[in-house]
Amino acid sequence: MKTVPEYFGSLVFDDRVMKANLSANVYRSLRKTIDEGRPLDPGVANAVADAMKEWAVARGATHFTHWFQPLTGITAEKHDSFISPSPDGGVIMEFSGKELIKGEPDASSFPSGGLRATFEARGYTAWDPTSYAFIKGKTLCIPTAFCSYGGHALDKKTPLLRSMEALNRQALRILRLFGNTKAKCVRSSVGPEQEYFLVTKEMYDQRPDLRFTGRTLFGAKPPKGQELDDHYFGVIKPRVAAYMEELNDELWKLGILAKTEHNEVAPAQHELAPIYTTTNIAVDQNQLTMEIMQKVASKHGLVCLLHEKPFDGVNGSGKHNNWSIATDAGQNLLSPGETPYENAQFLLFLCAVIKAVDDYQDLLRIAVATAGNDHRLGANEAPPAVISMFLGDELNGVLEAIENDTPYQGTEKIQMKLGVDVLPNFNRDTTDRNRTSPFAFTGNKFEFRMVGSSDSIACTNIMLNSAVAESLKIYADRLEGSTDFENDLHEMIRKTIRDHKHIIFNGNGYDDRWIEEATQKRGLMNLRTTPDAIPHILDKKNVEMLTSHGVFTEEEIRSRYEITLENYCKSVTIEANTMVSMARTLIAPAVEAYASDIAKTAARKRELDAGLACGYETRLVKKLSELTDRIDEGTDELEKAIAALKDAKDIGEESAMIRDTLLEKMAVLRRACDEAEPLTAKSYWPYPTYADLLFGVK
Repeated sequence: MKTVPEYFGSLVFDDRVMKANLSANVYRSLRKTIDEGRPLDPGVANAVADAMKEWAVARGATHFTHWFQPLTGITAEKHDSFISPSPDGGVIMEFSGKELIKGEPDASSFPSGGLRATFEARGYTAWDPTSYAFIKGKTLCIPTAFCSYGGHALDKKTPLLRSMEALNRQALRILRLFGNTKAKCVRSSVGPEQEYFLVTKEMYDQRPDLRFTGRTLFGAKPPKGQELDDHYFGVIKPRVAAYMEELNDELWKLGILAKTEHNEVAPAQHELAPIYTTTNIAVDQNQLTMEIMQKVASKHGLVCLLHEKPFDGVNGSGKHNNWSIATDAGQNLLSPGETPYENAQFLLFLCAVIKAVDDYQDLLRIAVATAGNDHRLGANEAPPAVISMFLGDELNGVLEAIENDTPYQGTEKIQMKLGVDVLPNFNRDTTDRNRTSPFAFTGNKFEFRMVGSSDSIACTNIMLNSAVAESLKIYADRLEGSTDFENDLHEMIRKTIRDHKHIIFNGNGYDDRWIEEATQKRGLMNLRTTPDAIPHILDKKNVEMLTSHGVFTEEEIRSRYEITLENYCKSVTIEANTMVSMARTLIAPAVEAYASDIAKTAARKRELDAGLACGYETRLVKKLSELTDRIDEGTDELEKAIAALKDAKDIGEESAMIRDTLLEKMAVLRRACDEAEPLTAKSYWPYPTYADLLFGVK
């Protein structure tokens, strides 16, 4: 049996494989393309394609695909076989540099937000050599960018790579000011923590809402939820442990650094976290991770739910985006060192992030805006929709000293006293994680906790990279012409602190009083829903920033506005239609049937004894009849609200109608159905309950 180091990355055409299968000259040329962004030599492409094909075929691959990330939020692939006819009637296995570099999938059915005309259906995929190819099943998957016939980005990888290059350019300018002439590039890195639920396939198949929407649209609260916190970090159940074991194996074969696994707070909820890697690769690997999680679950008779709020009344699932920046030599630019007060370079990069988060808080909120995440943000397990930053006591003290031009007294290292002699003593961390903060500093990185479980992390990192690049550009523009660098640097840091300290909040982000303080006293934005947030992507300051760094064109920004709101509208409308169907064909008939049988029971009792009052049956039938009427009325009202959406003039008006009217009609219908559930005998109820789903995996 092979050990993990022996099979780790065995399905990846990684640096080890390239070094072993390419000539020295080809390998060096390819590494320069990967590391320094140099143009790819066509001759090198042919050599790489041949080596890639030979390696893949030797491992059973028969096809190749350009694996890309369209604006659907998931991945896409079109498979072509390696076979080519030979003169003797057989076939040979071929794969050229041209096929490696470029593909031409039909782009007609992918979201474009108006970026292409109907007759311009062709799209192009372009090889991304910075992300390793891998084998999935019998197919060689080549990570690629995806663009339209007119050259517009139709994917999430292209703007992500642009944002990384924008950050690289501006960060290098800053490093040069501090005398660093050796750094060749600066890259952002990410470690995304992935939360998810596991339910049995048998129960999942009985729930139309789970099958069509990924979340439960109905469900009464079970007798036990997460109140005891007994699931969090608890013993992992054997069936779940077997799933996690196979999941790790599959991810490790694909070179994905799956590191941590544990039970989360809600029953049936779990988490997987990888080790950090370059943002572009982290995005690709997280997309692949979500796919593998669902495939492995099916082998174990389970379904992996990635919706942000699959169950009402218990915690939903997020994806914490741990973000940092480092040079090619491995220097973490967000590491404070032993004396952060004296580390001017660190302080400048820290201030760049503070300024970026404040100036572009709307873009960060937009990056995580989905119909599913709207249910999660602001609940007790997630940060509110208001963006704020947590820095911890030590950094907060450093910034206050700089702002006030007073000596920094330092934060005393407090030794933890555990009261047991055999346990080691250690110092308390002065940058303790704030679980309630949307954007918290955690030692040498920032943890952005607003990303939804099913989201691509590309969107968040595009906005974060771009916003920080803009801050660094402003700093570099001012400091490059400075005649008194140290004084100007100090004043710039002071000004940033004074101008943007209102975004820093080290308290409890779940407290309702914080929302009032944030919006009314500090002037922070509270974009509670997707329709509230998305229009701000078209704000002048946002368009100017994103286009000036070449991350998006104006047309591409407009397309994201259209696509995101369209997806929101379609998602909620599907949910509403599913609710109507379930209420009409499952719930109302079940409640009516039970009420009818109870009424018949009462009638039989009276036949036997005319004096029986049958009070229990009478009261129950009355309650159930009233609820049946409410369910029927609620269903009618919801149908009318769905029909009214056709009258919307544009996607903005439709999304507002959903936010202001449709969601409330859905809530009214749900309340009636959920009230009926505990009054209806279990044998009559048409699908598994919350108690069944949340505690059904043994």
